Amino acid sequence: MNLPPTLDHAGIAERIPHAGRMCLLDALLDWTPERIRCSARSHHAPDHPLRSASGLLAPCAIEYAAQAMALHGALIAPPGSRPTPGYLASVREVRLAVPALHTLAGELQVEAERLAGDQRQILYRFAVRDGAGGAVADGRATVVLNVMPEHTA
Repeated sequence: MNLPPTLDHAGIAERIPHAGRMCLLDALLDWTPERIRCSARSHHAPDHPLRSASGLLAPCAIEYAAQAMALHGALIAPPGSRPTPGYLASVREVRLAVPALHTLAGELQVEAERLAGDQRQILYRFAVRDGAGGAVADGRATVVLNVMPEHTA
């Protein structure tokens, strides 16, 4: 299976579990097995699903990065297989450079780099920048894979 070098919003939505308006990314710009770079304009939407009465606050940048990580996992999955389900387990060393996303002009640039990983978890470094390349948010995230819900009797 030949995977596309880039994708639009619809192509991204087909590959990640985030449905409808919760699919926040607009374009896959480029990727390798180690990293991914996407863009988004959804932070401008007045009806953004994560927007509060105070606006779209900076911690929401973590969700943009998490969706880029989910897309990366789908892209690097073996051909013909389904991506392994994963959950954002923790974020560390997060730095927020702006108070809110809705005030930023232009597109968001969302990058994630896979630092380490195995069958159970993956460690990513992420960065979100504004349209001019200025820092918005960065940090590290741990994604736990193959989490099966506990069954109770």
